[in-house]
Amino acid sequence: MTELHTLWLTEAVRLREEHAGPLDDLEANRLARSAGGDLPTRIQRRALWLAERDGLSGALVHWLQGARLALLLLAVFAVVSGAGLAFAALGDGQTPVNVFWALGSLLGLNLILLLSWLLGLVFAGEHGASLGRLWLWLSEKLARDAKAAQLPPALLLLLQRRKLNRWAIGVLVNSLWLLALLSALVITLLLMATRRYGFVWETTILGGDTFVGLTQALGALPGVLGFSVPTVEMIRASGESALNIESARQAWAAWLVGVLLVYGVLPRLLLALLCLWRWKVGRAGLQLDLNLPGYGQLRERLMPTSERLGVSDAAPEQLHRVETGVSNAQSDGALLVAIELDPQRPWPPTLPASVSNAGILDSRESRHKLLEQLGRFPPARLAIACDPRRSPDRGSLALIGELARSAGATRVWLLQAPPGEALDAERLGDWHSALQQLNLPFADCAPLHWLETGHD
Repeated sequence: MTELHTLWLTEAVRLREEHAGPLDDLEANRLARSAGGDLPTRIQRRALWLAERDGLSGALVHWLQGARLALLLLAVFAVVSGAGLAFAALGDGQTPVNVFWALGSLLGLNLILLLSWLLGLVFAGEHGASLGRLWLWLSEKLARDAKAAQLPPALLLLLQRRKLNRWAIGVLVNSLWLLALLSALVITLLLMATRRYGFVWETTILGGDTFVGLTQALGALPGVLGFSVPTVEMIRASGESALNIESARQAWAAWLVGVLLVYGVLPRLLLALLCLWRWKVGRAGLQLDLNLPGYGQLRERLMPTSERLGVSDAAPEQLHRVETGVSNAQSDGALLVAIELDPQRPWPPTLPASVSNAGILDSRESRHKLLEQLGRFPPARLAIACDPRRSPDRGSLALIGELARSAGATRVWLLQAPPGEALDAERLGDWHSALQQLNLPFADCAPLHWLETGHD
């Protein structure tokens, strides 16, 4: 996960909350607070946790895979298009090649689109490149992940703040055109190496001196690089018919290749490198805009000036499976905790010396205190005692899941009913279903031996 990916996911989470409302983020906020750091760091930690929980991180991976595949398809299209330009310019060798018609076929469209791109960059600023839009559209289609729908707008908003989208699109556009022109150059060289071409120029309204001057002007820069330029006599003679002189054919071929290289390949190469440099410099300065309302609302929750009291946040609409807790290297010891037990029930049971008692969680303050403690000193084994006579409400189940994610391994102890009282079978079944949804092991007997030794 690069810094850009982290900022990207953070922006995607902000957009999601902006459109769909606040997420269930109590655990994410607690973990971000316990990790410390400044406000942007905490916001990013919170967003990464929520993105991982809700599948947005996986959607980013799928989108990036689709983006790479889309880029590969565009690259193949560029190579094929470049080859097509070369074949269209030179033909099959049966007829003479009109040098300026061939030059227009090789460079005409490229120069028109290059000028359009430069004008958009200078005057419009936030121009929309067709290749860039096509790439984003293909990336989204190839990703095939509904959760990835918020990723493209999040990326565009993130880049627009530092006007980086123009440079990112510039790298894409100029690189694809560079690939197409290199393909045209290679195919042109192959065709000239395997076929005999004659070169002519033709006109109805222009004089011969015009073509002489234009040919020499276009060949001036390639000539500096060592490419041959036809002499005045060769140029004038080519206006009548294709010269059979080998030196004339070679001079025209070198001139055509040199012009393609100097006025086609090199400008695209230099522009691609310029855009890449501006992209890397700008990307290093990317950061969150804390003035946005979505981030401003998180300041008190992630960097509170005092502990906030009052009504708890609404229970989550769905339970999130507890796949894994903390690693063995980060956890140590064993802990027993109970949730909202009847005051008449004797508690705690007799515990082995190696097992600590965390008491009964019956208030918001006690829950927060224990969660903060577990964030700093996670236990290797955690047993959570619950009274199955109470209904398994979503708030209690969310707390159980949060506790379980703060320990190496967790088991739920469903306590027996007091003597003379029976458990409600339907309610007990609700507990079983809910804990199975959380992916947590449970039993109706005390897991004291497991807490002490780590074995059943």
